[in-house]
Amino acid sequence: MPGPPTWEVLHKWEANLPQHDLDLPFPEGRTGRYVKFSNQNKGLGWNNCLNEELMNLHLSYLSDRAYVFSPFIWASHHYPWPASQWSSLPASTPFGPTTPLNALVAGPLAGGPWSPGDPAPRSVSADWWDIVCPVAERFTLNTTSIKPFLGDLPGNEVLAAWDTAAARCVEVIPPDFDVDPLPQTFDLWIWGSERVLSLWEGFRSSPASVLLGPSPVVEGALARNSYLWAPRARVHAGAKAYDPPARMLAVHVRRGDYIAHCPNLAAWGSSYYGWAQLASLPDHFRRGADDTEEALRHCLPTAAQFAERIAVARDEYVGAGGGRVVDILYLLTNEEGEWLDELLAAVRVQGWATVATSRDLVLDPEQEEVGMAVDMEIARRAAVFLGNGWSSFTSNVVHQRLVDGKEPISIRMT
Repeated sequence: MPGPPTWEVLHKWEANLPQHDLDLPFPEGRTGRYVKFSNQNKGLGWNNCLNEELMNLHLSYLSDRAYVFSPFIWASHHYPWPASQWSSLPASTPFGPTTPLNALVAGPLAGGPWSPGDPAPRSVSADWWDIVCPVAERFTLNTTSIKPFLGDLPGNEVLAAWDTAAARCVEVIPPDFDVDPLPQTFDLWIWGSERVLSLWEGFRSSPASVLLGPSPVVEGALARNSYLWAPRARVHAGAKAYDPPARMLAVHVRRGDYIAHCPNLAAWGSSYYGWAQLASLPDHFRRGADDTEEALRHCLPTAAQFAERIAVARDEYVGAGGGRVVDILYLLTNEEGEWLDELLAAVRVQGWATVATSRDLVLDPEQEEVGMAVDMEIARRAAVFLGNGWSSFTSNVVHQRLVDGKEPISIRMT
């Protein structure tokens, strides 16, 4: 089995981004304004990190500061290769292995350009931060100087409270873990509650959202696997071009760690997470006093319940009119074995022309490492998406689909 990629070429490309130049005029270069969020999540799943980083980028943009981006640091148990293969990589950290951000996404978050004519400073790498903002020139802002005074304020008021420093180089740092185990600027108490919803209108139209795109690595994986959705029926040469995403229902079949996690969420009384809580979406879950069984039905459905929700999502979208055809089913899943076989058997009697899963993708080592971003891009482009309302993956797909202009009826929950 091949080992993890070194990303040597991409590391060099990031180091040579055009904004990494001390001689550039303000608002970049040695006189520019920068902010580094050293309180960001580390060693968690990609989507727990992505939603936070995008909101930090949005805050940086509103503050006229260049955001400092860092490689994604994996939770080591999620990494596609065992520790024996990554522990000696140069990019390893005490938290786990790393992946360059530009392997996962493209756009201003990872140092890409803003829109033409936008004067905002471009994001810079953590390595460039050490050059353009030497330690002696940094103002450190401990989260304890702001967060304890925010209480349960709605997210938009939290956002407004953070642009407080006049210094050129600002580093937001966390306190000790026993002081605040969730030191993020936009923490789980915001993302896991309706407090986040007041951020939506500003965030959905922010360049941080609008300009987010897939990385070239992800684009390459999609092109490589496009044959999986080739038409099964004869297509006339003069007919409209066959567009698989426009005929696809993508389903987030979250199993694995959720087999244990969903009962915990039900016991805690958790409602949906992040943007899955938006009132414009068709499906909602608000926890009641005795809804443990109902929460588990939504968070961890049986194969039969999953198949039923798939049929409902397809039929209600097609029934919305416009001559819609949805005949391709793609299951984004970390499941394998008998349970997945049972689900596949249940959906194959529903009349799908094509059924495929994450397990069917053929990926090279670089694409394998960012497989979660490949699945996310498929879900973003599909005609219909059926997600898990407690999942940060689903929340980020909801965000991207709505920014792209997808209809709420095309975004469903199990």
